[in-house]
Amino acid sequence: MKHVIIGTAGHIDHGKTTLIKALTGRSTDRLEEEKKRGISIELGFTFFDLPSGKRAGIIDVPGHEKFIKNMLAGVIGIDIVLLVIAADEGVMPQTAEHLAILDLIGVDKGFIVLTKADLVEDEWLELVKEDVKEKVKGTFLQDSPLITVSSTQKTGIDEVTKLIDKLALEIEDREVDDMPRLPVDRAFTISGFGTIVTGTLLSGALNIGDEIQIFPGNKLGRIRTLQVHDNDTSTAYAGQRVAINIAGIKKDEVHRGDVIAPKDSMRATLMLDVKVKLIKDIERAIENRTRLRVYIGTKEILCRIVLLDKEILNPGDEAYAQLRLEEKTVAKRGDRFIIRFYSPMFTIGGGEILEPNPIKKKRFDDEVIKELQIKEKGDSKDIIEKIILDNSKTFPTIKEISIITAMLEEKVKEDVKSLIKENKIIQFNLTKDLYVIHMGYFNKLKNKIVDELESYHRKYPLRMGMLKEEIRSKYLGDLKPRVAERFIDLLIEKDLIEQDMETIYIKGFEIKYDNNQLNIKNDIIKVLLESMFMPPKKEELIKMLRYDNNEVNEVFNSLINSNKIIKLNEEVYMYGDIYKKALKKAKEYLNKNKFITIGQYRDILDTNRKIALALLEYFDQQKITKREGNKRILIDN
Repeated sequence: MKHVIIGTAGHIDHGKTTLIKALTGRSTDRLEEEKKRGISIELGFTFFDLPSGKRAGIIDVPGHEKFIKNMLAGVIGIDIVLLVIAADEGVMPQTAEHLAILDLIGVDKGFIVLTKADLVEDEWLELVKEDVKEKVKGTFLQDSPLITVSSTQKTGIDEVTKLIDKLALEIEDREVDDMPRLPVDRAFTISGFGTIVTGTLLSGALNIGDEIQIFPGNKLGRIRTLQVHDNDTSTAYAGQRVAINIAGIKKDEVHRGDVIAPKDSMRATLMLDVKVKLIKDIERAIENRTRLRVYIGTKEILCRIVLLDKEILNPGDEAYAQLRLEEKTVAKRGDRFIIRFYSPMFTIGGGEILEPNPIKKKRFDDEVIKELQIKEKGDSKDIIEKIILDNSKTFPTIKEISIITAMLEEKVKEDVKSLIKENKIIQFNLTKDLYVIHMGYFNKLKNKIVDELESYHRKYPLRMGMLKEEIRSKYLGDLKPRVAERFIDLLIEKDLIEQDMETIYIKGFEIKYDNNQLNIKNDIIKVLLESMFMPPKKEELIKMLRYDNNEVNEVFNSLINSNKIIKLNEEVYMYGDIYKKALKKAKEYLNKNKFITIGQYRDILDTNRKIALALLEYFDQQKITKREGNKRILIDN
């Protein structure tokens, strides 16, 4: 079922509220001052049933220029607009400003209602009609119907209702499967119920019991009850005017301009990348870093505009820009906004948000402009690819990309799946998280690590490779250890590198000794084999051999690096095969006995206490045995 929001726009005292009362039977003025002065100050909301049976929400916005920010808060989410013009006055300043605002925020359906027709002569009425048609040329209302009404005498009201009903059939369905977002336009309390907020649900659906967050803050609450058009409901859908009773939130913790959305679904920002357009009829241009007022959703924020591709923005021109905000907000790509001068306050333009969570951009940078062009014209898959590329250094998760883009995780997963097929993205799983990086970044990082290992092999040809921790610290140090570990695993899976224990090296690398080094190696092994469980200290072994000490040391270290020699501690080194025999004897004894002491193990190996202790402590480190007092027991693996 379609959910339709109707909005009024127009100059003060042109009959918007009276028209709504004629259509619905209800007055939208609720403040005492509004009733006393006969003008709308705050937003008014009501609803009525269309001939087709649909129920339409209707928003009455203030027409006075002093309350333009209230008007801007009301037009967000409007499907059909009624531009109300009094027949006795015609097009006035606020009429033109409201029309420009509607055009800039992308409203594309509506018509013109000429009110107070009973107050003018027919000849004057025809003149006003011609003037109105001329004034709306070049806007979305250029070819729209114009209906003449008298709200007090109820003439033309049925025609207005029927036309709304007809246009409602043309409205595209809202994104009910998208992430729910509700910009708050009112927040108040009701005794016995607590905090109530109202707004137009822009996308998705909200349900009783849902946990929500007040953005851009971090206050969490839960939906206690929901109302749509004064009726209780268990679910509210995109396109509906919604009142939410929130448990866990005080009234002073939520304000107009805040956004209600699921917990951790959006990221607050102090910058926005945008495409901005100035109204052609204004008399001022925008210079770089001009201070402006920007209206996003129902929020007003002060900002500085940084022009990225122009020195100055003239009336009617467009530009890429970055808005540097003075307070945080949340937004989504594709959201529309309005800008007004800081002082004097009048509407000068608006545009579309291209990136809601950007990094600071340089002016007149070709790469920056190219990126923004992609984000302006590309589909969601192009956007996801660019955002993953921009964030690959941090190895983002699907969840984090979802927050950055304000898109549902399922939609992000669909686009990522397509990008993986195109070999543009690499995804890897870790417990519940799905991490993604761009293939370009993967190749860049991969090449750095491979180059580092190749350089290491050239410099130290007798060493098997580098410690994995050294590579991780140098190239993956900003990542969680398990994420860095998974990246190294990816390189292994792609047959680029190999791993032996904690050493990594280029795939296929082997230590190659020259004749002299080969002789040294064989002599070292011979000494360690002959000494069995009584190996000499490293220094003693080097002196025993009749070679250059430095060469012996280098070969000795290469045997350690390739795990041919096991370093038990700083003083005790044992040949790998002998170590395995020592381990086997310990296990055999422990499989028959509950524990082993240092003295018992010393006697089994026919060695000294120092060697036996070194072996047992090494077993403890490797989680083979466990010390209990002066004894060791076998750990069940």
